[in-house]
Amino acid sequence: MKKIVECVPNFSDGRNEDTINAIAEAIKATEGVALLDVDPGKSTNRTVYTFVGSPEAVVEAALSAARTAKALIDMKNQTGEHPRMGALDVCPFVPVAGVTMQECVECAEEFGRRAAEELGIPIYLYEEAARSETRKKLPDIRKGEYEALEAKLKLPEWKPDFGPAEFVPEWGATAAGARKFLIAYNVNILGTHNQAHRIALNLREAGRGKGNPGRLKECKAMGWWVDEYNMAQLTCNLTDYHTTSPHILFEEVKIDAAELNIAVAGSELVGLIPLEAMLMAADFYIERENLFIIEEEQKIKLVIDRLGLNSVSAFVPERRIIEYIIKEEPDEPLAGSTLREFIEQIAARTAAPGGGSAAAAIAAIGAALGTMVARLTYGVRKFEHLDKYMREIIPPLYDATNALIPMIDADTNAFNDYMEALRLPKKTAEDIAVRAEAMQKGLKKAIEVQLATMKLGDSAWEAMAGITRHGNPASASDVEVGARALEAGIWGAYRNVLINLPEITDEAFKAAIKAEAGAIAARAKRNCDDILMILDKRQSDGAAK
Repeated sequence: MKKIVECVPNFSDGRNEDTINAIAEAIKATEGVALLDVDPGKSTNRTVYTFVGSPEAVVEAALSAARTAKALIDMKNQTGEHPRMGALDVCPFVPVAGVTMQECVECAEEFGRRAAEELGIPIYLYEEAARSETRKKLPDIRKGEYEALEAKLKLPEWKPDFGPAEFVPEWGATAAGARKFLIAYNVNILGTHNQAHRIALNLREAGRGKGNPGRLKECKAMGWWVDEYNMAQLTCNLTDYHTTSPHILFEEVKIDAAELNIAVAGSELVGLIPLEAMLMAADFYIERENLFIIEEEQKIKLVIDRLGLNSVSAFVPERRIIEYIIKEEPDEPLAGSTLREFIEQIAARTAAPGGGSAAAAIAAIGAALGTMVARLTYGVRKFEHLDKYMREIIPPLYDATNALIPMIDADTNAFNDYMEALRLPKKTAEDIAVRAEAMQKGLKKAIEVQLATMKLGDSAWEAMAGITRHGNPASASDVEVGARALEAGIWGAYRNVLINLPEITDEAFKAAIKAEAGAIAARAKRNCDDILMILDKRQSDGAAK
């Protein structure tokens, strides 16, 4: 897996477009990073940049941005709604994919060391990179903000982790750290600044102080007034969305706002959000409102509507959901080709794609036909009494269909690995041993791919039987074709397992695979026969009436 770290530096200028753009260009010019979002705020006088890349690349980009800020931002006259203590106020590194939190700690340390040496600025480490508990939380480090920094730096306990223990008036100080994914999220309040802040005090973990905590863990919040929106906001940092997610916060704000007889008018995401957080919100509203939504795109639309994420600016999922932004096109040349191209490739004078890829495609078509019939039954007035049942059987059919599609290419890729092993040299005894081991790995991979295809097909039978008994009778032939296709796809994968097993030297592996695959193939035949029998009976009963 590619190593991806997210960096979210916050710079204390949200008004000067030249400065904002110059910092963005410094980040974009760094090789190996992608600048995902630039979010300036005039009232906060702060701009949040979000970019991703390898651990090494994000450190370089952060340093380049800091150099630019050093030349362009002067903190001596800086004011804004958001708490701050430096030109580059905070620079967190966040694990996204293929990296550990410790690697992000190392990013923070490398950035802090180099920035302090090159720019002569004080750097504090916070969160997971902190070297003491007293500096773990950002509010503790930033207490008193820029105005208190000169006196603070004279105290021995506030000696920076890197850089000079002296006040740099044009810069201030920077906190660099490693943390979990933080969601910056604002809820719009049609009330006063004070009312928004009262709600914040009720909800944020720190509450109103010692002995009077708020209701929500991992939530930092305050109320403010935003001139450009002409309304108040409850502005929040959700430091662990698994503990407190945006939808939970939003619903709690609505409760407190109702008690104050003020309105909530949607919300605003600052920066990016993980897909998981959006889907958690979708599941919440689907369950609460007894909805039936299975497609991810529709789930995202539901959340955008329920949270009012379009209230102050357009929420574009492809620019806001981090997985969508960094998503790479799947390496699926077969599944991504046209149907004609796929069939023509099977017909070509090559060993792959062959029976394994065809089997996966046929099984996927079988599950897809079952899904189609179930969806044609759901929501139809004459079948409304079956809606609850359809809600239960559509998801497994839908999931099986989508999971089987990648197996089309997985089979060909596994076969290609085996062919590569065959081409390895065999001049020496060592060559022969290496080649034999690689061939065994290739064969096992090919067998496991086909077994996975069988298991995915097998997972659809119960739902397929359900649609057979209760689906729209006008689509009976579609169910018949679907059942036959599903059984044929599983049988095809089974034959591909059997043809490769004799060459396996691991007898225990061979025996286990043979038993498991045989049981799935036998079950597929029984299930298909049962489905066809049920369909015959339904058609006979219908004709008799």
